[in-house]
Formats: sequence, structure tokens, C-alpha cells
Amino acid sequence: MPYWRFSNFYFFFFASIGVLVPYWSLYLKSLGFGPAEIGELMAVIMATKIVAPNIWGWIADNTGRRVQIIRLTTLFALIAFGGVFLRQGYWWIAAVMCLFSFFWNAALPQFEAATMNMLGDQAHRYSRIRLWGSIGFIVAVVALGPVLDLVGPGIIPVAILLMLLGLVVSAWLVPLENGLSVEHVGGSIWQVLSQPQVVIILLVCFLLQASHGPYYTFYTIYMEEAGYSRSLIGQLWALGVVAEIGVFVVMHRLLPRYGAKALLLLSLGLTTLRWLLTAWFVDSLAVMVFSQLLHAASFGLYHAVAIHLIHKIFIGRNQGRGQALYSSLSFGAGGAIGSLMSGYLWGGVGAVITFQLAALLSALAFLLTWRGLRSETL
Repeated sequence: MPYWRFSNFYFFFFASIGVLVPYWSLYLKSLGFGPAEIGELMAVIMATKIVAPNIWGWIADNTGRRVQIIRLTTLFALIAFGGVFLRQGYWWIAAVMCLFSFFWNAALPQFEAATMNMLGDQAHRYSRIRLWGSIGFIVAVVALGPVLDLVGPGIIPVAILLMLLGLVVSAWLVPLENGLSVEHVGGSIWQVLSQPQVVIILLVCFLLQASHGPYYTFYTIYMEEAGYSRSLIGQLWALGVVAEIGVFVVMHRLLPRYGAKALLLLSLGLTTLRWLLTAWFVDSLAVMVFSQLLHAASFGLYHAVAIHLIHKIFIGRNQGRGQALYSSLSFGAGGAIGSLMSGYLWGGVGAVITFQLAALLSALAFLLTWRGLRSETL
């Protein structure tokens, strides 16, 4: 397997997230937008994941041209994002981010499918490649924090553009899937989705990502208002992803040993604890450090299990659409609703209650997994 060509793509894709997710809300705040408007603009990025991955997934599954689609969508994402330098009004920013994220959000699900196809019967080793995405996130978030302290948030769009340029180059280095044939196995997509276990898995993914809404939208602002410097906030973001890498390194051993259901329950339980700690102990750096270490569970452990389950459930010609559904229902619908609602709640009931409600969502996902999923089907 061309390891470095695949890991480079993950590096730059998640490096762009390492700028966009922690710092984009800070840039929007510098433009004069309030909490509700910031929540809405962040939700736009998430909302395109509901539609875009499914459109491109259908095209990829029916043409077999997965890598060409990845190259095309990353290039158009780069071009579209350039629009943020032309104007700074609310509706213009919303339109630009909608167009940009329509292409940007389409690339990763297809790349996940291409990676799993390339791994073949070594799919449990996916996390060893994916960890380079986490490294890219760390590099971006740590490097940009001190720069923001020096020059301010106006540099954020430039940093995102540079990460997108690296992503485009990486996409063109990924080898084509020569001779790829689209397998007509696994039944129709609707037959797969009619299975109750599949519905529960997708609903759990939706709830968990919705619970991340306050974190992805307001964590940087929340910590800044509590008195933390931007450099330290960037280091806390990075710490969470370092913990995530630790999970990815050992995941190929954990899954065969403990099984998907047990690991998913552990992830959801620790996620609930994380949001409660974030709500109640923001003034304690030690607790915030521990809370960030729980990112190993709330994202790393969860995502590795979810990708494993989606790859197992959606086979043959359903691979691309399976990855697209996972992305659109969890990171898309879940992320959009989580960001949108956190924007409205933040200015209404405050940060503490908002994070407590996030904990309630992840706790509900825990109960669904515990009572609704059968271990033998996973």
C-alpha cells in the first residue's frame, strides 16, 4: 500500500480542520457577529455534509472513479474558499462557506472508502494511517495559536487557504484505483437501512456528534472568556488530538479483543463525563487538561469503531454511500443541529447549561447502544 500518499491526504485534510474548527468562530467574532450568527455560520459548514457526501457517494459508487472525484472536489473547495477574501457580510460569508463545504465535505467519505479498499483484509489497520490526520490537526492548531496572539484573527483565512492548497496537492498524489470494478453485492442501500441495528448505529452517531456542537463552535471563545490565552487554548486543542492518536495506534489490537459494542459504550460514557467536566470546572486548568484527554474516547475511540462498523455493514457498491451516510447523518446533521442549537442556547441559558445538555445527548446515545445493539451483530 502507498502508505505516505494516503497519510499525506489525512494530514492536510485534518490540518484544515485544525484551523477551521478551533479558530473560525474566533474570526467570525472579530467580524462583529454575535453568538447566534456564529452558530448559524458554523452550522452551514456542517449542514452541507447532509447533502454533499451522498451526492458524490452515489456518483463514486456508480462510476468507480472515486479518486478522480476526490481530486475534483478538493480543487473546487480551494477555489470556493477564496471568496472569503472578497467580502465580509453575513450572507456573503454564509454563501461562500456553503459552496466551499459542499466540495470539502464530499472528499473525506470517498477517501475513507478508497483507503479501506486499499487495505483489503487488513482493514483493522486503518487507524495507523488515519493517525496522520490527527498529527496534521495538532501541527495546525499549535502553530497557529501563538501567531494569533501576535497578529490577531485576520490571519485565519490565509492559514485555511494554505492547508487547502496542501490538500489539493496530496489528492493528486493518491494513486488511481486502476481496474476498479463496482461490485453488485450487499443488496440495495434501502435493504441495508431497513435493518433496525443499522438505524440504531446511525442514530447513535447522530446524537454523539450533536453533543459536540458546543465544543466545536464555542470552546475557544469559552476558554478565552475564562481567561486562557490563545496559545494555551491551542495547546489544549492539540492535547485532545494527541490522546486521540494514542487510541489510533492501539486500535488494531483493541477491536479484536474487546469488540465494537464494548468500546462504543466506553466512548459514549466518557464523552458524557467530558461535557460535564467542561461545564462545571472551566476555571481549573488541571480538570480542563483531563477533559481534553477524554477526546481519545469522544472522537478517537468512537470514530475508529464507527468506521469499522460502517465498512462491515455497507459492502460492495454501497461502500461510498455508506461512508457518505455516516458522514452526513453524524458530522453533517448531528454537527449542524448541535452547532445551531448551541448558538441559540449560548446567548440564552449560558455555557454551563449548554454543555450539560450536550452531556444529556451523549448519555442518550449510551442508553441506545446498551439496550438496542446486539454484540453478536457487531
